[in-house]
Amino acid sequence: MKKTILLLSIFLSTFVGFSQKKTTTSAVISFDASTPIDELPKAENKAVIAAIDFNKGTLSFEAGVKNFSFSNPMMQDHFNDEKWMNSDKFPKATFKGKLINTKKADFSKPGKYEVEVTGDLTIKDISKPVKTTATIIIDDKSTTANAEFKISLADYEIKSGAIDAGKVDKEPKIVVSATF
Repeated sequence: MKKTILLLSIFLSTFVGFSQKKTTTSAVISFDASTPIDELPKAENKAVIAAIDFNKGTLSFEAGVKNFSFSNPMMQDHFNDEKWMNSDKFPKATFKGKLINTKKADFSKPGKYEVEVTGDLTIKDISKPVKTTATIIIDDKSTTANAEFKISLADYEIKSGAIDAGKVDKEPKIVVSATF
């Protein structure tokens, strides 16, 4: 797993020199599946590989499933087991998408741009379409992309008694943030 991430990081870093394609290996994905019954089902992954290409209008992310960190180690064990993410069999989650409605955005100069993003989120080798709005902020030093959306755990065949008991939200909020 570490070799795959390292090789992908090296591959992605070769493109950093091109002005319209940007990459990072430290994007952040967090999710919040808390409910009124349980506030703990929250996790964060700070080692996400991300790429954005303004020329092609594409955006992609790859997250190692075992890199999601919980405040409660027992939750982390449950998250990675077969009933949930089955991270030994499905070690990564990916998103591949397109930037839509970019006509008003001039990514060659500093500014704050709201764009639609559509694409496929793949978890446990199951791909489902996702559509959301992303905020892209370009300044003299960096480019930042932020988005949030919800998914249905059932769509990715994630089932458990904790979900049925209302301890875990059936549609957790996902927040993605990348600084390129």
